[in-house]
Amino acid sequence: MDERGTTMRICLVTHKVKKGDGQGRVNYEVIVEALKQGHEVIVISSELSEDLRNHSQVEWIRINVSKIPIALLRNQLFAIVSACSIWLRRTRIQLVVVNGFITYARSDINCVHLVHSAWVKSKYHPFREKKTLRTFYHFVYNGINAVLERIALKKTRHIISVSEQVKQELVRDAKCGGRRISVVHNGVDTSEFYPRQINRAGYKLDEHTVYALFAGDLNSGIKNLDTVLRALSEVEHVHLLVLGNAEKSPYPKVAEQLGISDRVHFLGYRKNIADFMALADLFVFPSRYESFSLVILEAMASGLPVIMSNRCGVVELLSDDAAIILDNPDDTKALTNAIRELSSNPEQLRRMARRAREHALQNDWEAMAIKYMEIFRETMNAQSGILPIDRLEGKERYVENTYTQK
Repeated sequence: MDERGTTMRICLVTHKVKKGDGQGRVNYEVIVEALKQGHEVIVISSELSEDLRNHSQVEWIRINVSKIPIALLRNQLFAIVSACSIWLRRTRIQLVVVNGFITYARSDINCVHLVHSAWVKSKYHPFREKKTLRTFYHFVYNGINAVLERIALKKTRHIISVSEQVKQELVRDAKCGGRRISVVHNGVDTSEFYPRQINRAGYKLDEHTVYALFAGDLNSGIKNLDTVLRALSEVEHVHLLVLGNAEKSPYPKVAEQLGISDRVHFLGYRKNIADFMALADLFVFPSRYESFSLVILEAMASGLPVIMSNRCGVVELLSDDAAIILDNPDDTKALTNAIRELSSNPEQLRRMARRAREHALQNDWEAMAIKYMEIFRETMNAQSGILPIDRLEGKERYVENTYTQK
């Protein structure tokens, strides 16, 4: 309920609401908190977590577009059908919450995890790395989404960005006014990801070896596994656990060419990533671009020191005593020195592990969802002619007078 004791009727429009998906998990946790506070939620999506489907306060409008093979057409159909669904229920909806461009209906709050206007300009876009028919399609797809995204963001009342980095991209590339953007970082499940001992022998791993962990897309250069492998070739006593589908990946061949195949363990895609984080000693993720990177926060919650680049939005949550942050993700020498420094200093590993866990405990899912609900409540008040100005994490949030009426 809001501050006046009334129930909000929230409509969330998104593709997925489920655990195991970055944006989908955020949507899930926000809905759980909304239900906990007694609000009603209409979910317009393709997927919805089973535990929410039969909830008395949830109405699910499923838009199944899975049979359409082309993502661009799939998204257009979803955008049209969802807009019609909102129009038919407009008198019952008080707040429309969306993710980027997902519907042609006007939204009240837009929660942004990736800025297509920035991504299409990035030097790390796949089309700029390798020009193929597939990467060209993605370039066109992102370009169209960038245009539609700017239109959607212009019409929304308030924007929530997943990091300060994303906020800057919204201002610079999507031409959004910074005063109507709030930053709310993603959360983490600290009961699923936590420091614990696991018997390495059960995974055919040596108890006395230092294991670094890498997890991500193994068919993309964005995650920067190539630099990790080159750095590892210079640090002889460290092994690397790699999580991700390596079936068509070039990296097993790269490891072989570098002569480190015996120290690089490609373990495939795993759902129980928390167990593998418990097996490792440190997490290496010098990604070339990440709007946030939930996997880093999960590693921190697991008590793993992190080596990462400053191109990841989650860097805003870290201090130097919990992570080693690289200014240049492609600096092999700097990454080599960071791996060598941590792997040869057990006391530093333990100290950084404790600090990483402490940082993660301050950013659990419930804390994140409560911040979302505060913004929802303020936006509702703004629609009623009340224009509150308060502070979230010390940053002013503002709802402009021009958005008090639809």
